[in-house]
Amino acid sequence: MRDRLFNLENYIHPFSLDSNRKIFSGKPLKYSLEVQCSIVLLILNQDIGELARSFFEQSLSAGSSLGSKLSTSSLASAKLFSMSSLKDFFLFCSGADRSILAQVPSDENKYLGIGATIFFTGVLAFLSAGYALYTIFDSYVLALFFGIVWGLMIFNLDRFIVSSMKARGGFFGQFMVALPRLGMAVLLALVISKPLELKIFEKEINAELIVMEQETFKTQEDRLASRFTGRLSGNESEISGLQAEIDAKTRARDAAAAAALAEADGSGGSGVRNMGPIYRAKLATANQAQEELATTLASLQPQINAKRAEANTLRSEMSLEVSNLERGAYGGMAARIDALHRLGENSEAILLASLFITLLFVAIETAPIFTKLISPSSPYDHLLHEHEHVYAMATKESVNKRTNDVKNQLRKHAEIGVHQTTAEISAKKAEIDAELARKKEELRPLGWG
Repeated sequence: MRDRLFNLENYIHPFSLDSNRKIFSGKPLKYSLEVQCSIVLLILNQDIGELARSFFEQSLSAGSSLGSKLSTSSLASAKLFSMSSLKDFFLFCSGADRSILAQVPSDENKYLGIGATIFFTGVLAFLSAGYALYTIFDSYVLALFFGIVWGLMIFNLDRFIVSSMKARGGFFGQFMVALPRLGMAVLLALVISKPLELKIFEKEINAELIVMEQETFKTQEDRLASRFTGRLSGNESEISGLQAEIDAKTRARDAAAAAALAEADGSGGSGVRNMGPIYRAKLATANQAQEELATTLASLQPQINAKRAEANTLRSEMSLEVSNLERGAYGGMAARIDALHRLGENSEAILLASLFITLLFVAIETAPIFTKLISPSSPYDHLLHEHEHVYAMATKESVNKRTNDVKNQLRKHAEIGVHQTTAEISAKKAEIDAELARKKEELRPLGWG
């Protein structure tokens, strides 16, 4: 279409397509406006689709290229901003003085590492406290709230411990200064590591808790049964005594009956089979033993039945109280710590794993302190020392100046006081001398002078 517009030299001057503005521009037309418009409309009517498509394709291509550049630039800016914010945050965590650190950029990496360690220690403290408090309160909200509070407290304490250490003197001098801080860091590591150990060995602890729960319930049942054991034993003893008396009567009856029968059939006694006087005498003894047994049963059997009923009642009461024992949830923090301790006693592998986890947290917690201890004095340390020394010397100078001013004022007042006292004494002495002279003059006419 553009070529066709350029070839219309018999009608209008050549058109040129402005590539920047994307519109047609040309020299002033020499024919009438109506003719020019008719020619242009004819061409546009024929190729308007091609022109529009070309125009929009170029626009979309330019827009896409511009959008891609803007998107790349925005991502780069966002990434740069994110990295800068993260660096500022970790430097804040390290407790370093930003105004001093800005003068020694070479120390930034050191304090970035220290700050990151302090931050992640706080995160671990949050997770540890959150899990521990969840096992206590069984509430996500309380665990989250108190976990955040605990994590922030540990973070702030670690930040203070590290930032308060100054590189002064030799290693052993710094180590003695850092010793209380190391003790605090080790204590914090032990506190933080224990709940996380419980979470790491959770499956083994849950299995051990089942055993401990059964042992606890058995202990409760035994303690409850001991309340009834004495009474049940007394009942059983009385029943055994009564039953022994009945058994003795029964054996006596059986022996008498057997003797009478043996006498009758000749298998015992006189050895003669007959039912004579000897048999009748033995039968009478057997009958008497039967009567005694019947009398004993009539007397003792009701007592035995009563004792057995009482024992059954006691057993029923014991069973009822056992069934009413409170079977609460077993698995609190103390129980889990006890279970982990038992697992360590029974398994050397678990004991070593628990020990190394604790040592790992101790290493993490004390890493910033040891980093400062083993690192030589850096430019940041020298600038910080100079900064603090300036204030210390200015304060000392101000204090000494005020002390000297006070001393001078005191000396001045003392000397003034001495001079005033001397002058007053001199004046008083002159006054007394004048008075004495006057008295002499008065006494001179009387012959006293």
